[in-house]
Amino acid sequence: MKVLVADKCGFCFGVEHAIDLAQKMLAEGRNVYCLGPLIHNQQVVDRLIDQGLRVVNRLDEIPQPGENPPAQDTKRPTVLIRSHGCRPEVQQEVKERGFEIADATCVLVKRAQKLVEQLHRQGYQVVVVGDPDHPETQGVIGYAPKVTVVAREDDIKKLPPSGRLAVISQTTLSGEDFHRLVGLIARRGFEELKVVNTICRETTRRQLSAIELCRKVEVMFVLGARHSANTRELAQLCRRNGAQTYHLQNWQEFKPRYMEGKTTAGVTAGASTPDWIIREFVENLQHQ
Repeated sequence: MKVLVADKCGFCFGVEHAIDLAQKMLAEGRNVYCLGPLIHNQQVVDRLIDQGLRVVNRLDEIPQPGENPPAQDTKRPTVLIRSHGCRPEVQQEVKERGFEIADATCVLVKRAQKLVEQLHRQGYQVVVVGDPDHPETQGVIGYAPKVTVVAREDDIKKLPPSGRLAVISQTTLSGEDFHRLVGLIARRGFEELKVVNTICRETTRRQLSAIELCRKVEVMFVLGARHSANTRELAQLCRRNGAQTYHLQNWQEFKPRYMEGKTTAGVTAGASTPDWIIREFVENLQHQ
């Protein structure tokens, strides 16, 4: 079996930074709580949990300093902000509750957050093109009032009929989708339209690498969590470029029928997929 791996795939620098920060604090013996999954890969998160990380969904799940018995209350809780970021009021609440804070927000997500704040101050109606349910988008829109999220063509109807509009993107969106929706927005005839492309360059490189690989193989395997936005985008791009594509989380989800009658396969992976999952998949696939 011939297996080709995309030149660009797997961990991005933002994910690596978040994991390194978590491991460093845990190695120091700190009492670390992560507000939501640190990254969109449960196997990686499970490994961090084994090292002592605690994942919570709400701040009130974290004991206040002094609430635990003295034997258990030796370390002040540290709240780790996930790589996707959060709303500014969440960070403020962390401080008000007396917790330490460690911010693992990707620098590119931070840029998007600051842009939303700046564009609002400059008098623009701010639009974010992306998934309204994604934690990154939910955090970014908290940096200005009345931010509109556009995920599909129908959402453009929610925009005002006129005025000054500024548009940015969720960092993991495909350039194809962003440019298409911006083009449709531009047809509305706003007095002023400012567009800032905030798509992560690493995301773009991974997408272009996957598209190139699609042309060389009979079937594509995209590795990563089901709820990983950039992994889903990779799978959709591969399908749109004519490749028979399977989005799998790991080798355990592989079925021999996926390779029936085929001799060449391509493998790529989302930005939250560790090298060991990619390596295990490739090694097993080569022996099919």
